[in-house]
Amino acid sequence: MQIKKQPMGPYQTNCYIVNVDGKEFIIDPGVGATPWVLQNVTNPVAILNTHGHFDHVWSNAELQEKLGIKLYTPKGDIPLLQDNSWMPDLPPSLPDVAVEGDEEFDFDGMKVKFRHFPGHCLGCSTIEIGHAMFSGDFIFQRSIGRTDFPYSSPEDMKKSLQKFKQIPYDKTIYPGHGENTSIRQEQQYTDYWINQL
Repeated sequence: MQIKKQPMGPYQTNCYIVNVDGKEFIIDPGVGATPWVLQNVTNPVAILNTHGHFDHVWSNAELQEKLGIKLYTPKGDIPLLQDNSWMPDLPPSLPDVAVEGDEEFDFDGMKVKFRHFPGHCLGCSTIEIGHAMFSGDFIFQRSIGRTDFPYSSPEDMKKSLQKFKQIPYDKTIYPGHGENTSIRQEQQYTDYWINQL
């Protein structure tokens, strides 16, 4: 598995291209992501959103059109793809697949697992592919997603952190902003963040 990362836009939102056996998954194509993605893919099979905030989904529609592939978005955040109240210039997009909670998809033998961790927003999820977890804005290196936005919920975040704490295995975490970490490393801090909320 090969993973390419490029921070995009004013919030330096990480866009990822994950290549597994020649199949490429595009995760969170943010502001201005299209040229970089087009330069770095040869066999794209899907666009995957960890959640619906504008800095993670800005290039969804453009890439759907140019690449002719399906967009997968957590169901709870689909309204955000059409909501330009934060960003008036947001290009609206519509997913081909509404991801329901903890749902797994099979791409010709390659498993892609969404895990629902609401709190930062209603649909906030992680995406597991092979040895990697793409955490969006749920978990960062020694930090968690903000819970003071519209549609955020500190109570939901507490429950999500408890759920995250129970994951029995380790994987590298590739977050929506900043540097990589791991499940085991961040599980050390879940009690601290629960008590802070």
